[in-house]
Amino acid sequence: MRPGARPLVRTPEGARPVDFGAFVRARSGSGALVVQPRMGFSDPAVMRAGLAATREADAVTVGTVTLDSYTRVGELAFVESALRAGNDLNGYPIVNYDPAVTEQVLAGIRSEEFPVQVRHGSAVPDDIFAALRTSLINATEGGPVSYCLPYSRTPLGDSVRNWVRCTEDFAQLRESGVEPHLETFGGCMLGQLCPPSQLVALSVLEALFFCQHGIRSVSLSYAQQTHAEQDLEAIAALRRLSRELLPTQNWHVVVYAYMGVYPTTARGAYRLLDEATRLAVRSGSERLIVKTVAESRRIPKIEENVAALESAAQVARKETAGPTQTGAEADSETYAEARALIEGVLDLAPDVGRALELAFKQGSLDIPYCLHPDNHGRARSYIDGDGRLRWAGTGRLPLGGLVGRASAREVTSAGLLADLSYVQRTFDLAVLESEAPEHRAGSGISPVRTGPPSRRELPKKLRGPLGAVPGPSPS
Repeated sequence: MRPGARPLVRTPEGARPVDFGAFVRARSGSGALVVQPRMGFSDPAVMRAGLAATREADAVTVGTVTLDSYTRVGELAFVESALRAGNDLNGYPIVNYDPAVTEQVLAGIRSEEFPVQVRHGSAVPDDIFAALRTSLINATEGGPVSYCLPYSRTPLGDSVRNWVRCTEDFAQLRESGVEPHLETFGGCMLGQLCPPSQLVALSVLEALFFCQHGIRSVSLSYAQQTHAEQDLEAIAALRRLSRELLPTQNWHVVVYAYMGVYPTTARGAYRLLDEATRLAVRSGSERLIVKTVAESRRIPKIEENVAALESAAQVARKETAGPTQTGAEADSETYAEARALIEGVLDLAPDVGRALELAFKQGSLDIPYCLHPDNHGRARSYIDGDGRLRWAGTGRLPLGGLVGRASAREVTSAGLLADLSYVQRTFDLAVLESEAPEHRAGSGISPVRTGPPSRRELPKKLRGPLGAVPGPSPS
């Protein structure tokens, strides 16, 4: 046990939560795609109702408890003020609630047939991991890079040390007879416009980081991007690299429905989710995190999450998995670039966390358009005429000989803005050109003007504590 870590009480056999990773792999082995919402509510009764509705959906599901934005950044005093004032937050404040409250939320719902994962988005997650261990919640996600650079001002070195400490403490759940599971968020960096090879590399590197610090059950994320065939190629590379590099067999791939600017039409949103579902099935991925028709404008309701879960499950049942790719078939452009990025990092130091720090310091990893001060900011990307994500400039990334000069180009502000809305425009325009007006059952959502709503336009419960409008939770 790490010095300073709190010992755990060994739990009775019947009280142990199931191994999240083993559950997903078993259901996938039986032919089902496991689907999961991105759901979090500050009211314990509503959070429990959301978990119950997820469990009862006509789909093979796992539950999600997404934490609020203030807990994510450690502003626990704001959380306490909000709870005392009776204001809703945009997620579940697990740290501020007494453990008995969380136990009541999970009681009779979490089971061997319905595991639950906590999602948070923190670069300083000590209090969060302490709460998870206290409640014997054995599945969560994130990573030292993916929950630092996009969402935090925390120095990367501090985030790495925080995640070393928390990962090692989390691994101690095994002393209580519980297998801890961690999912990387590296495959979702910034949500959009990060070329697939770097998403794959970061996902594998964070999984290696977790394994190096005692985790044996991991999942590797990949967020749907702008071109279905390119995404299939990327997940094939991710799966091959996982087989080649991970020191555990207990791993699986989780696909995220598109994380960038979402379609504003209900049918456009469903069509994008349908594509994400087909991507998950065709690529052999075991789990899918869905998004809803409400994503472009507000926090989804329970029933909207359930509708998305059931829609994805229905599409998945009709879809056929693609053939298992051989090594030669998977030896693609994306695989070659991702392998070069991974090797460029691992060559810097035997400790993965230290290697990640050094890689960002010298520019061997560089996230396009990421403004964190520890990111070099020289790499650039763009969407080509076929809808594929390409490198516009590689900075100091170790991709010499792999990315041709022909792909280099100047990125203008107008071009960047157009690329950011590419997916939204593609799916909304397809709807508007084919049918007008369009209505999909259960949407109940009308188009809204471009730009964020003013505070006055928001319902009171979405305004956040102390008059602040809470930002979206990253996970």
